[in-house]
Amino acid sequence: MKTRTIVLMMVLCILTLAVSFAAENPNMGTWKLNEAKSKFSPGATKNTTVVYEAAGDNVKVTTDGTSGDGKTVHTEWTGKFDGKDYPVTGSADTDSREYTQVNANTTTFANKKDGKVTLSGKIVVAADGKSRTVTVSSTDASGKKATSTAVYDKQ
Repeated sequence: MKTRTIVLMMVLCILTLAVSFAAENPNMGTWKLNEAKSKFSPGATKNTTVVYEAAGDNVKVTTDGTSGDGKTVHTEWTGKFDGKDYPVTGSADTDSREYTQVNANTTTFANKKDGKVTLSGKIVVAADGKSRTVTVSSTDASGKKATSTAVYDKQ
């Protein structure tokens, strides 16, 4: 009986921490691209909507937008902001992504294909939590480097 109570208490503590992280993480919620404030390199994918939501003790990130050639893009990633790779679905260019929480309002990330970084960036949520800026650096197949800055408004 004591063992069962201890295990139950541990599970409750873990769930509380997960919910607490989700509630405190300023990325959580729905973000809409503010294209007027954004600057994209030619051919860049534009994620018009990004949603961060709790998924158990993980975070689920769903992106919807258009690729550089105008095709619809929809990706999903579920994992932790712990710097480890977790699978991405919906992208031919990315099979995993890692997020690292730098501080309360800053997160870094890297998209990878076959273990090689194809795109990396930094997300900074404004102190008031109403907007966020995503700066992305990438290198295309020919070795050309590109940088884009996307500004999102909280919905």
